[in-house]
Amino acid sequence: MSLTSSLIKRALCNGAKDAVKRFVTKNQLVGLGSGSTMAVLVRELANLPFKASVEFVTTSIQIKIEAEKVGLKIADESSFVNIDVVFDGADQIDSDFNMIKGGGGALLREKLLISAANKVVILADVTKFVKRLTQPIPIEIHKFARSLLMKRLKELGGSPKLRTMDKGYPSVTENGNLVLDTSFSSLGNPQSKEIELKSIPGVLEVGLFTRANIYYKAKNDGSFEIIQPGR
Repeated sequence: MSLTSSLIKRALCNGAKDAVKRFVTKNQLVGLGSGSTMAVLVRELANLPFKASVEFVTTSIQIKIEAEKVGLKIADESSFVNIDVVFDGADQIDSDFNMIKGGGGALLREKLLISAANKVVILADVTKFVKRLTQPIPIEIHKFARSLLMKRLKELGGSPKLRTMDKGYPSVTENGNLVLDTSFSSLGNPQSKEIELKSIPGVLEVGLFTRANIYYKAKNDGSFEIIQPGR
């Protein structure tokens, strides 16, 4: 691991520790996104002296297993209505704090948790913060609509690619769906693009996210910055 990578990792750990201290209190319902950054956060949650009073809703089996290993209490994943705080990572964050998420395939569940949250906290390293979104957008689709949606997305100026695993098999989400990673030469307004894509029959969720209250930016020097858009 390079010195820079080591410092960023340290910054993410310190940011996770600060976020848990600031935003997690007794008797809460807490949502957890997916990915390596959330695994770091789970290790910090394990140190809570009152963790037995907190329940957690997870968006992936990966983080659910990590949470179970450290003794966190897992809530019924289908019964949540309001969530006190959701923690998550991001694949890219633009200068207006729009995000691309879904690299791990949990975009549908992450979008649901965020829509039910009173507060959303995003933790990401400095490389994820960009002027404009450039990565392909993950689009979770029903497998019945695969060919139709490939055609429709191309008509809208996209270049969809079916997500596959290392050996070439289609990657299937935990919901039993497929993902089309779709590049656009010009994304335009991310919020408008999200609405446009979600209006297509067969599209179940789009990896464009536009809502978070607080962002933790892990820096190359080992420090982190807390950003609250609008303040």
